[in-house]
Amino acid sequence: MAEAQSRQVSLTGLLLPLSDRTLLLPNVAVAELIDYQPGTPVANAPAWHLGMITWRDLQLPLLGFEAACGGASPLGERARIVVLNALGDHPLRFIALLIQGIPRSCKLDSQLSYVDVPLAALELAAVQVGESVARVPDIEGLEALFFNQ
Repeated sequence: MAEAQSRQVSLTGLLLPLSDRTLLLPNVAVAELIDYQPGTPVANAPAWHLGMITWRDLQLPLLGFEAACGGASPLGERARIVVLNALGDHPLRFIALLIQGIPRSCKLDSQLSYVDVPLAALELAAVQVGESVARVPDIEGLEALFFNQ
């Protein structure tokens, strides 16, 4: 009788650099990385809503994660936009997120260790990835912002 082998589950993640933290998402959550483009302003929008951008003939809301968590979303010289696949049950299929550099790929597995640090309202967890701590964002919470403004 063959002995069952235990297999370690792994997944590819992306580390998204922001001005004051790094976010961690599974790579399947990201539709595309694009060059920065300024958003077209939206009247009476909150500070975290950085306007609307055009991507593949669609108009997408551009979100500043740091501002959505109560801080500021600065525009750095390495600014990029990552287009995220929306998860919620609503007409929004994608959202755009301002980041501050090129995402890095990383392997994640069942040995991922959680870190006990204070979390912002739109962060689900903090995990140790190599030498740094990355935050897991609440994508459905980010999407909900656009429907509760």
